[in-house]
Amino acid sequence: MVARQTLAELAEAVGGQVRGDAEVRVVAVGAVDQAGPDEITWVTDQRYAAKLSSSRAGAVVVPFEFEQTPMPAILCADPGAAIALILERLAPPAWTPEPGVHPTAVVAETAQLGEGVAVGPYAVVSHRAVIGDRTVLHAHVVIGPDVTVGADSVFWPHVVVRERCRLGSRVIAHPQVTIGSDGYGYRFAKGRHHKIPQTGIVRIEDDVEIGAGSCIDRAKVGETVIGQGTKIDNLVQIAHNVRVGPHCLLVAQVGLAGTVNVGPYAMLGGKVGVADHLTIGEGAKVAAGSGLWRDVPAGASVGGIPARDGRLWMRQQRLLDKLPEMHARMRELEKRVASLEAAADHQQDG
Repeated sequence: MVARQTLAELAEAVGGQVRGDAEVRVVAVGAVDQAGPDEITWVTDQRYAAKLSSSRAGAVVVPFEFEQTPMPAILCADPGAAIALILERLAPPAWTPEPGVHPTAVVAETAQLGEGVAVGPYAVVSHRAVIGDRTVLHAHVVIGPDVTVGADSVFWPHVVVRERCRLGSRVIAHPQVTIGSDGYGYRFAKGRHHKIPQTGIVRIEDDVEIGAGSCIDRAKVGETVIGQGTKIDNLVQIAHNVRVGPHCLLVAQVGLAGTVNVGPYAMLGGKVGVADHLTIGEGAKVAAGSGLWRDVPAGASVGGIPARDGRLWMRQQRLLDKLPEMHARMRELEKRVASLEAAADHQQDG
């Protein structure tokens, strides 16, 4: 159970100030239209002030310049950042099994478990695997032979890490993540597809988080690499020999084909598809639903299918709704031009 905290305590934590009763206590964060009297909500812009009139929230986080609110408020410079900090303070702790090996788990004699490691029900730790201190393997996690996992990592149920892959510290893998499955490589000969051996590994650096159902394929040769601090959403597919730089964001259903290179701090929106052997430069942004068939320069913003300059793409999208009207006007203009040309021809003949 999370202890209730006063607005004064929360304001101090986020560098804000209280307007109204600073002793009001809240136990959780809620959306503005769903929060109850013991919850705190947030509004980032004056345009949404009207929503507070019908909100049951016990308190709200708003910008310093925000108008009066019907409930006590924490005023701060960035309500979005503040609410993230408040969530950290109020969120109930995630369930973690006690350190030790559950009786139903299977741990090979040659495996090495660090101090405080927790191995949950029916988990498997294979030969010569090394698990760092305080790492948690929930139920049905499978760690393959010769895998290395750093300290303070958390693998939720049914995560699979195949042989020889190397994972850093503080890696979080959500349910059904698969790391080190075979890359999609085949050679067509004599009327059939022949599998190409995938002999490489996956290397994941520190502080990476991988969403549920995502797959990261092992390299054909060498390594598939996920850089430090990168955050991967649910249902993302990363193919063999891809290299994702540090601190990237890959949103749900992104698909990276083989040997793609993604530079540091790049951001790929949901359902972005990237063709093989392309390079996405440092800090580039790709809009959701885009298809990349060519490289993206560093710092560029692109969107569309095929992806193009983001500003051009936005102008084109705005024009799409006007196409029927523009087409009708063009047809009318064509008729007028034809009529004028006919009149001119008639006058010339006369």
